[in-house]
Amino acid sequence: MEAIDMAFDDKVDNKAEELGGKAKEGVGKATDDKDLEAEGKADQGSSKLKQAGENIKDAFKS
Repeated sequence: MEAIDMAFDDKVDNKAEELGGKAKEGVGKATDDKDLEAEGKADQGSSKLKQAGENIKDAFKS
């Protein structure tokens, strides 16, 4: 049961990172801060890669 809890926690963390990245990107656009906008996009990309890895792990568990 612990593995399931850890996987769920990882998914929540990844989603939070994605949403944080979207927020950074939005603030960067609104304030014309290209660095913050790029950082937000990078956070989203990193999160999506992690989410894809979780999906692959889930596929092999079935």
